[in-house]
Amino acid sequence: MLRSLVRARPLRSKPLPRYGQWSSPFIFVLAVIGSAMGLGNIWRFPYLVGQYGGSAFVLVYLACVVAVGLPLMVAELMLGRRSRCTPIYGLLRIAREEGLSGGWSVIGWLGSVTGMLALSAYSIVGGWSMAYVFRSAAGAFHELDAVAAARLFQELTDDPERLLAWHTLFMAMTILVVGRGVRYGLEEAVRWFVPVLLTILGILVFYAHGQPSFDRAVDFLLRADFARLDATALLAALGHAFFSLSLGLGALVIYGAYAPERVSLLAVAPVVVLTDALVGLLAGLALVPVVFQAGLSVVPGPGLIFQTLPLAFGTIPGGQLMATLFFTMLVLAIWISAISMLEPAVTYVMKRWRVERSLAASLVGVLVWSLGVLSLLSFNLWSHLQPLGSWSPLGRGTFFDVLNFFVTGLLLPLTGLLTALFVGWRMSADSSRIELGGGWGYRLWLVLIRFTTPVAVVLLFLHAMGLV
Repeated sequence: MLRSLVRARPLRSKPLPRYGQWSSPFIFVLAVIGSAMGLGNIWRFPYLVGQYGGSAFVLVYLACVVAVGLPLMVAELMLGRRSRCTPIYGLLRIAREEGLSGGWSVIGWLGSVTGMLALSAYSIVGGWSMAYVFRSAAGAFHELDAVAAARLFQELTDDPERLLAWHTLFMAMTILVVGRGVRYGLEEAVRWFVPVLLTILGILVFYAHGQPSFDRAVDFLLRADFARLDATALLAALGHAFFSLSLGLGALVIYGAYAPERVSLLAVAPVVVLTDALVGLLAGLALVPVVFQAGLSVVPGPGLIFQTLPLAFGTIPGGQLMATLFFTMLVLAIWISAISMLEPAVTYVMKRWRVERSLAASLVGVLVWSLGVLSLLSFNLWSHLQPLGSWSPLGRGTFFDVLNFFVTGLLLPLTGLLTALFVGWRMSADSSRIELGGGWGYRLWLVLIRFTTPVAVVLLFLHAMGLV
C-alpha cells in the first residue's frame, strides 16, 4: 500500500520545510485523512445518503468528489510541497517564481483567515461534545424523553459561563498540540487520535449490528433509489464533496509543505477521499440503527448529535457506554481538524515576527478564542442580535449563523475558485508536472482543475447566495 504512494522517479532537490516534516508517507496520509474527517461526515453525510437515494446518492457524491474535491486537494497539497512554506508566503514565492503578480498570495491569506474563522465556530461545537462526554458517562441520558433531551441541550447553550469554560478548554487543548511542533505535536496527535477514532467507530458499528433495526438502517443508507436524485440532491452531493475535505482552509497547503519528497500526491488524494466517504458511511451504520431502534427519525446537524442521539442512547441497553464512546470519538474528530485549521496561521506568525512556535500558537489561539466568544454569546446573551437584519439568505441569523454563512458560502468557494484558476491557468503546466509526475492521472487532473472544478465551485457559490 505505502509503496504505491511513493513516486519512482526523483524530483529536483528542494530544501526541507523550516517548520518540520512528516516522518513517513504513512503519517502524512494519516494526517490528511485526520484533517478531512470532521463533523460533516458524522452529523450530515448519513442524513444526505438516506434522504437522497442511498447508494445512488453515494455514486453521485463520489462523482462530485472526482470533479471537485480530489482535484482541489491535489492542488493544495502540491502548492504546499512546492513552496515548503506557510500558505501566505508560499503562494507569494510560487507566484514570483512563475513570473506572476504577488497578489496571488491572497489565496494563502484567504485560506489562513478562513481556517481561523472556521475554528472559532468549530471550537464551540468541540466544547459541546466534551460536555456531552461527561454527561453521557454520568448517565444523564438514561430514560430521557424528547422534551428532556431538548432541555438538556438548551441548558448548555443558554449558560454563557459554562460554554465559555468548554470553549476555553477545547482551544487550550488545540494550542497545546500545535505549540509542540510537527514531530511532537501534530504527528503524535495524528498517530494516536486517528487509529483510536477509527477503532471506536468500529466498536459502534459492531454494537449497532446487534440492534434489530440494523437491516432497516442498511436499507435506508444503501438501497439505491435513483428516483430521489434531482437538482437538490446534486447540489447537496457537490456541497458535501467540497466542504467535507478541509479544502480552502490552508490546512492541506501546510500539510503538503511537510510532505516527504517522494510521496505521490496523485495517489494520496484518492486514498483520502475514499477513506473519508467510508467513514461517513460507517458513521451512518453506527448511528442510524440506534436512532431507528428508539423509534426516531434521522435529522441533520446538531439536532441529530445533541438531541436525537442522547434520546436514542438513553432508551437502549448499553446505551450509556456507547454514548460515551461516541462523544469521545466526536471530540477526537473535531480536535484533529482543529489542529489543522490553526497550523497555517501559526506558521505565518512564526515567519513574520520570528517568534517561537509555542508563543505563535498562543497568540493565534487567543485570537481564535476571542472570535469564538462572539459566537458562543449568540446562543444566549446576544441571541437577539441579527448582524445582517432580515437578509434573505440568512433569515435573521445570529452572529454564529452569519459567521458560518460567510465561511461556507463565500470564503471557502472563493478560495477554492482562486486556487483552481491559479494552478490550472496561471501556474505553468511544467511546474505542476514536476510535482505530480506525468501520465494519464496528471492529464486527467489538469483537465478537471482547469474546467470542471471552477464551474462546480461557481455553482456552489451561486447556490449559497440563493441564486440557484
